[in-house]
Amino acid sequence: MAKVDTSARLSHLRELMTERGVHVYIIPSEDSHSSEYIAACDARRAFISGFTGSAGCAVVTLDAAALATDGRYFNQAASQLDSNWTLLKHGLPDVPTWQEWCAEQSAGQKKVAVDPSLLPGSAAKKLADKIRKSGGSELVPLEDNLVDIVWGQERPTRPLLPVTILPDNVAGKSTQTKLSELRQELDKKHASGFLISMLDEIAWLFNLRGSDIPYNPVFFSYAIVTPKSATLYVDESKLDQSCVSYLAANEINIKPYNSILDDARQLHSQVVESQGEPGSDSTPPFLISNRGSWALKRALGGDKMVDEVRSPITDAKAVKNDTELAGMRACHVRDGAAQIEFFAWLENELVVKGATLDEVQAADKLEQIRSKHEKFVGLSFTTISSTGPNAAVIHYSPQRGSCSVIDPNAIYLCDSGAQYLDGTTDTTRTMHFGTPTEAEREAYTLVLKGNIALELAVFPRGTTGFALDCLARQHLWRHGLDYRHGTGHGVGSFLNVHEGPIGIGTRIQHAEVALAPGNVLSNEPGFYEDGNFGIRIENMLIVKETQTKFTFGDKPFLGFEHVTQVPYCQRLIDTSLLTDVEKAWLNTYNAEVLEKTRGYFTDDALTMAWLERETQPIV
Repeated sequence: MAKVDTSARLSHLRELMTERGVHVYIIPSEDSHSSEYIAACDARRAFISGFTGSAGCAVVTLDAAALATDGRYFNQAASQLDSNWTLLKHGLPDVPTWQEWCAEQSAGQKKVAVDPSLLPGSAAKKLADKIRKSGGSELVPLEDNLVDIVWGQERPTRPLLPVTILPDNVAGKSTQTKLSELRQELDKKHASGFLISMLDEIAWLFNLRGSDIPYNPVFFSYAIVTPKSATLYVDESKLDQSCVSYLAANEINIKPYNSILDDARQLHSQVVESQGEPGSDSTPPFLISNRGSWALKRALGGDKMVDEVRSPITDAKAVKNDTELAGMRACHVRDGAAQIEFFAWLENELVVKGATLDEVQAADKLEQIRSKHEKFVGLSFTTISSTGPNAAVIHYSPQRGSCSVIDPNAIYLCDSGAQYLDGTTDTTRTMHFGTPTEAEREAYTLVLKGNIALELAVFPRGTTGFALDCLARQHLWRHGLDYRHGTGHGVGSFLNVHEGPIGIGTRIQHAEVALAPGNVLSNEPGFYEDGNFGIRIENMLIVKETQTKFTFGDKPFLGFEHVTQVPYCQRLIDTSLLTDVEKAWLNTYNAEVLEKTRGYFTDDALTMAWLERETQPIV
């Protein structure tokens, strides 16, 4: 991956910092909506640092610059950052977090600044405390984004793409019902209103979809819901007459996107005028997500006026209704058929025809095959098509014109997904088209055993993903191996491929929310040997109630239903490492994949032969 010379950009940024009396400047990855995936106009951290991964934070001082990211991106960041930058490998021993590094740099009454629209209010409060304790001056909200000034005319414009309506028979629940349930939550908390800034929450609440952010069917907007009103803040040029009529029919007001801060200030003034300034022991009148920006929190009046909570919408959205679950099952069958056709084609091209194909050409072919299927809208993220050592880069992104040629005698890892009108998919399969080494087969089988262990898990209601994570890692741990990423993330229903609040992993947030029936999340253990190969196996799971022989304390037990329908790689499985239970599960899974997808290949002998070979019973 090519490095970008950031010297001129950093020099200009430091000039602007000096003019404003700022000693330390923070550049988060996220946009004003705390989005993980962002539009090109919001890729400020990538512009200033040259690092293009989806997670990380840049901190620039007058004489130093640091980029912090997690284990998924260590290799990518090391290859993209130039000599101006220090890489902070988050989670490694004796490596400071970006917040700690920032606080250290602020010692001596130095001023720290950030665009308040890009940092959650809760995070700003914690950071300000850390800066004060380190002897820094203060954390300053600087509304003129300095990176935007450096970027200048080259900065892309904000998208103004059309918004569409998601019919109730696809959404499974009407907007009126969702608003009614949200207002019940407001009533429980005695709240005067809820300001919503997360784009997927707004899309879900109003049964609308967009395309402002690549791979994510969302649109730039805010919303305010009170006990008696609902207002959508969006550029009206994005709405056709059907959308305008739909919103009017649901009694949803429309206001300009850029008026949200003014209206938040006005809402604050109205409440103070009618109720007075709340006391220190009073319940704050406004709700805002704990991922809502510092700018929004300040506009609403700060700590006394705002209760930062885990959004009730994110909880409701994570529990899919019956219509959404049916859509998830259906789209994964179609998506599985597309991947089966792709892998059969790829093996034939590489092995039988001896063709030369690079990673992007393979990814393009997979997208072309997917696009033929019913209800296909687009991809859910950039396809990770990686051969050999590139597969060891956890979130590898092949670049057109400079990516590697696929080696049929090396591991090939493909992590891909799609957006369909009835659901969102995310699947990883690791393949080998030649003769794998014993080390590759052993590593693959240990990862497979972890994948199966999670598939077979049965657990009491109230269990979190934090408690389940070790099931997927246990077989790797026994061999002194592990992986530097979470085991599972929530997935939206024709929404974002990464969705909170649930997940499976070792981070503290994975212990905060218990899994519940109707949750949809991934199961994706892996193993990565830097410079050699990488392995990841990913299935999508639905949490469901399960029957057990006994019932302890009248507590229901839960388990998983898989929806992914793609065979594992038979060449990479060392059957001597599998138990009889694991073999039986694998054979049942293969039979299911064959049964559900074979109808797509009645006129495709090549793919049918590949499918039958890869789903043959394991003895």
